[in-house]
Amino acid sequence: MTETAIHEVRPVFETPYERRGVISPGLPILPHGVERHPVPGGGSRAVQIDAGDEITVMDREGLQPVELVFFAPDGRSDAGLIGARGGHAPEGLRAALTGDPSGRRVARALDAAGFDIGRADAVRVFAEGSRAGDMASFHAAADGLLIVCAPGEPMSPEAQDTPTEVVLYIRRASPGPGKGGRAAPAPLADPLQDFNIQPGEARGYEVRKGQYIQVLDVQGRECSDFQAFSLRALDRGIEREIDPTATRSLMGSLYPAPGIYAKYYNVDFEPLVEIVQDTCGRHDTFGLACTARYYEDLGYPGHVNCSDNINADLARWRVRPRGGWPAINFFFNTMLDDANAIGMDEPWSRPGDYVLLRALTDLVCVSSACPCDVDPANGWNPTDIQVRTYAADEDFRRSIGWRPTPEADVQETKQTGFHECFARHTRDFVEYNGYWLANQMHGHGAIAEYWACREKAAIMDLSPLRKYEVTGPDAEQLLDLCVTRNMARLSTGQVVYTAMCYEHGGMIDDGTVFRLGDTNFRWIGGCDSSGLWLREQAEKRGLNAWVRSSTDQLCNVAVQGPRSRDILAGVFWTPPTQPSIEELGWFRFAIGRLGDFHGPAVVISRTGYSGELGYEVFCHPKDAAAVFDAIWAAGEPVGMVPLGLAALDMLRIEAGLIFAGYEFSDQTDPFEAGIGFTVPLKSKQVDFIGRKALEERKAHPQKALVGLDLEGGVVPSNGDCIRLGRAQVGEVTSAMRSPVLGRVIALARVDVAHAAEGTELEVGQLDGQQKRLKARVSRFPHFDPTKERVKGNYPA
Repeated sequence: MTETAIHEVRPVFETPYERRGVISPGLPILPHGVERHPVPGGGSRAVQIDAGDEITVMDREGLQPVELVFFAPDGRSDAGLIGARGGHAPEGLRAALTGDPSGRRVARALDAAGFDIGRADAVRVFAEGSRAGDMASFHAAADGLLIVCAPGEPMSPEAQDTPTEVVLYIRRASPGPGKGGRAAPAPLADPLQDFNIQPGEARGYEVRKGQYIQVLDVQGRECSDFQAFSLRALDRGIEREIDPTATRSLMGSLYPAPGIYAKYYNVDFEPLVEIVQDTCGRHDTFGLACTARYYEDLGYPGHVNCSDNINADLARWRVRPRGGWPAINFFFNTMLDDANAIGMDEPWSRPGDYVLLRALTDLVCVSSACPCDVDPANGWNPTDIQVRTYAADEDFRRSIGWRPTPEADVQETKQTGFHECFARHTRDFVEYNGYWLANQMHGHGAIAEYWACREKAAIMDLSPLRKYEVTGPDAEQLLDLCVTRNMARLSTGQVVYTAMCYEHGGMIDDGTVFRLGDTNFRWIGGCDSSGLWLREQAEKRGLNAWVRSSTDQLCNVAVQGPRSRDILAGVFWTPPTQPSIEELGWFRFAIGRLGDFHGPAVVISRTGYSGELGYEVFCHPKDAAAVFDAIWAAGEPVGMVPLGLAALDMLRIEAGLIFAGYEFSDQTDPFEAGIGFTVPLKSKQVDFIGRKALEERKAHPQKALVGLDLEGGVVPSNGDCIRLGRAQVGEVTSAMRSPVLGRVIALARVDVAHAAEGTELEVGQLDGQQKRLKARVSRFPHFDPTKERVKGNYPA
């Protein structure tokens, strides 16, 4: 399998923090002296090594080869220095050094050290057949620079050789004294200022217009008060600091987030700072920094507090002291309940979480590390805060931190392969599942985009859908175990829509399965949980199957609407062994190329999320612009427009298509979510996860998804209660004002006793009793209930 022995017993380096029955997966614990360094698929990473260090590489998803190169300080590259057998040229590393952002950083490190990659003695591990979680270990006999590469070429959309992440662990031979705390992670760039604030301290600092400020929670679960003053106003003796009330009013939210609504204002409505990146996403902007009064009222007179600390340090700029400072308390987890009471809990921030701000004018800033140890504000354990500032010419992209699981490494919000194509039509992008997606097009708007899809055609970016390659001799068995549809009935070239459930019948996700061959499948769902569930079940049950993420190797646009077939027919070529666009049946896919035999490869499926005739086109991100431009050139002359999330939501509600967190969750089964047709309990004889629970739930239904027609023109919100008299009998899941139907409609989950068509109900607002919207259970779905349009049968 490899040229280096793999551990028979896999060491577990990371464990969730746990104390007396309280588990915190978001605070993973590494043994003292162990470091963790993720290496992206197709990328590389360089780490300084000391003699005696133990080096361990883990293949996270399986089937990912790894190359290691070690350079001694004198420039020698010798695999024997880490106890390995080399003798290979670093072919994968050479490609990664130029083709991946992580590789370019490694290339700079090699150049700075004067190391010649052309003379490298590479070690190869996980050459073939590695399983998810396999590890290989080495010991360093000398100091040096270690480079780890997870090589891989761009994945063709019809292939399944996706490069995936590996993890490098370093167990330091001499980790230093340490007290169990973590060191601050590396700066985002060369900092102008870089200082640590211990709990119970505050520090002021000046920042010039355009410069960046990073406030970083080093250990996790620690709050940091932040204030900023206009320096020009201070020079005139005027104090104009961030005002939380003005900011909330102008932004329409408790705290700004990266994107359009990202700024903090003073009472003169002057913007002082804007949020550029935020890896935590939960902060406080409606309370004071902790005060002496707060601790005195709790029985702790004389307790150190942030307000007094801020007063003391801001005295250098002659800022008048205050009993309590209104501040932006980053990472402070406060909330307002239904009775308007302010509550708090432990912060959501994890080790290394940060907020990156940009100064919009010259500022005096102050940051603290909150000393509170008498309530959950800092998890009863105050720790340190790191503050760094960076030059104005640094290029930091806007990003909202994304983690597929609580313990996973934070990821920046990504741009899809089609991002620049849609950016030609709008600057209105919103974060969706870790990606920036267009919301509305400046030249059209949601209503115009909607009508284009209903009457002509529209193109939309659906790249954030999660793609997983499921391969191996037991791939069909694994999917049969984990999804509700019957995989034995799925032909090569066919797609099936299905649900994935837990043992109790609650839904993990809905999605589609593509069959690419006898033992080759592709799962496309809405969230990473479904792919992780597949991999977990394969390992748990000892199945000979691999589940590898290909989301970043496959981006996809949907072309939907009555003219979609005609548009695509002239754009894509398919070989004689594959159906043409005109021949492609509903829930079938074809492998083709853009233009002709020599064009970029694509997979085209006759699927969509609009209720119209439509297709999805999958390609590698490197080919996305060419694919989009060709479709646009064919579609624009016949009325095709780009479409964003706002219009897509309207289309899917009318068509009765469900959305995670609205129509379904792990508390609802497929029957309650309105997709009971995906659970063929009679024709699928093999057992699958959740079958027993679903049989019981189907026999004794409690809730049903229905359509509602509403009077009065008011559009209810997700979660609004549905009542029959005083009793609540359901809730609204999604609602809209339908352009084509000319009325307000909704999807709702109601008690089966009141789910019959024609039943008169009321949607409760305010407290559910004081305001009612008259509603009637209607035919479902509201638009094209027999699916004639999606089949391509349009009325003359």
